[in-house]
Amino acid sequence: MNASRPGRDPLPEPAPVPGMRLLPYGDRAVLLELDDPLSVAPALRGAPGVVEVVPGARTVLVRFDPASTTPDALAAAARGTSRRRVRGGALVEIPIRYDGADLDAVAAESGLDRAEVVARHCGGEYRVAFCGFSPGFAYLTGLDPALQLPRLAEPRTRVPAGAVGVAGEFTGIYPRPSPGGWRLLGHTDAPLWRAERDPPALLVP
Repeated sequence: MNASRPGRDPLPEPAPVPGMRLLPYGDRAVLLELDDPLSVAPALRGAPGVVEVVPGARTVLVRFDPASTTPDALAAAARGTSRRRVRGGALVEIPIRYDGADLDAVAAESGLDRAEVVARHCGGEYRVAFCGFSPGFAYLTGLDPALQLPRLAEPRTRVPAGAVGVAGEFTGIYPRPSPGGWRLLGHTDAPLWRAERDPPALLVP
């Protein structure tokens, strides 16, 4: 559904962008659907008139000031940035103890032994694609294909803080106790979220 503020004409459909789908999102935002949000989100944050950029697994929500820019201008900016190489952010190393409740099950389903699961997981270099679910929870891409398994059929009612898990194409760390259905490989004592830190999240997109 397209929403518009009373007394204003709805925004026109943005011009099509190859490899992306742009959808009006009210009168002050557009939603970009694309395979690689990380290829677009960083540059759009600095585009004129952009108020906020919120990346997701396959989308980027862009809030903007309609007095300063238009959906077509944002489409042009997205078109110009989608082929650029994304600059790496700060490297964060996180120590993990591989003692998770699902380590043996992941090994069995992936056809690997425990040592191979650990080696493949800790040998990866991951990128924070986006954050969500709870404060400080980062969805990390770069997971070895052999470890890309579906979530548990029945989520746990409580996953401890610091639990390291995998689900689909992502790996992640629970910053606080919460329900969850990710396959747990281990845990870390690294503080994922501290309100007094700037930024509070240890891992940011």
